[in-house]
Amino acid sequence: MRVGILTGGGDAPGLNNVIRGVVTKGINAYKYEFVGFKDGWKGPLEGLTRPVTLADVAHINDEGGTILGSSRTNPIKIENGVARIEENLKKLNVDALIAIGGEDTLGVATQLHQKNFKVIGVPKTIDNDLSNTDYTFGFDTAVNIAVEAIDRLHTTAESHHRALIVEVMGRHAGWIALHSGLAGGATCILIPEQKFSVDKVCEWVESRFKSHYAPIIVIAEGAIPQEGDMVTKDQTLDSFGHVKLSGIGDWLAGQIEEKTGKEARTSVLGHIQRGGSPTAFDRVLATRFGLQAITAAHEGDWGKMVALHGTDIVRVPLASATEQLKLVPLERYKESEIFFG
Repeated sequence: MRVGILTGGGDAPGLNNVIRGVVTKGINAYKYEFVGFKDGWKGPLEGLTRPVTLADVAHINDEGGTILGSSRTNPIKIENGVARIEENLKKLNVDALIAIGGEDTLGVATQLHQKNFKVIGVPKTIDNDLSNTDYTFGFDTAVNIAVEAIDRLHTTAESHHRALIVEVMGRHAGWIALHSGLAGGATCILIPEQKFSVDKVCEWVESRFKSHYAPIIVIAEGAIPQEGDMVTKDQTLDSFGHVKLSGIGDWLAGQIEEKTGKEARTSVLGHIQRGGSPTAFDRVLATRFGLQAITAAHEGDWGKMVALHGTDIVRVPLASATEQLKLVPLERYKESEIFFG
């Protein structure tokens, strides 16, 4: 069998480990041949390929990013996009496709499966917001990077008696903010799922200063104040209809300075959370996903996504990953509130 493989959407530490797992087992155990599609769905759409052999994947286990490249190309929004993909797959004699990606990438894969494409999905997002899997690879790395930043910022905050705001990724789900804020000893954690009161945040800031500790506030990029809207960079949309988020940390810093008279600064971690080598946890999880994905393909179990349930890698319907976002439950957020202020 000749199998295509692609990585779509934002990069995440662990993508190369999935590729390594798929290709190594596919060649050694099943004698399959692989076609690497470049730059997400742009690859099969435009016929952009590269070879993926054992030699290509032998030493990529510690590399971040993806050797296949990525993009946010949405073939569903392109005229005759699906037909072009089907035509290119036939030209390249590709029998099946393994798509590694998040909500958008797997949403396209689901639609292609409904059109009788042979597709297997692998969940990827540093936001950990895909349903029907306990964790996605990349999340653990992103949290560890954020925690290291928070740990370092504590000393600067103390030295200058400032309130420091750490803005982390999280458009609709606050998993990175919750985990990194809890691990990093944040004064408070602000997530998209729960609108926040600026006045309450200022109370927590004042309380922390009174205890002779400088406050650190961890805020997800998609967090929303009770009397306001999501802060966006501009009104342009990507091919999947997402606005560009930017600025909630700076906005909050201005509010804190105005209401408390205390100096406040913001550190936006941004794409730093995506970069660099994956943690050991993410390397192992991504590798296991890859091994199980190619096994599912070998068994002809199409339209499935590999997922982590407890400590087991299982298969779930591909559509179940994108039916709804996995958000932070209120009870999980309330666990952290005891440390606020």
